[in-house]
Amino acid sequence: MAFTVIWYGRQGIIDKVIFDAEKVAKDHAISMFQTRRGDEGIICVEVRKDNGTVVFSHAEN
Repeated sequence: MAFTVIWYGRQGIIDKVIFDAEKVAKDHAISMFQTRRGDEGIICVEVRKDNGTVVFSHAEN
């Protein structure tokens, strides 16, 4: 099963990255959030299963 990390900015989706494992996708989202927030204006990140179910999300104001 594939897991998609979706990066959101104020105008909507900025980027999507696909991973084979949920833990790897979640770890990537957590570790990269602060960097991408500062560099690209990311405001939210989600990890979704193939069927669209959100398994992890993180946002900061």
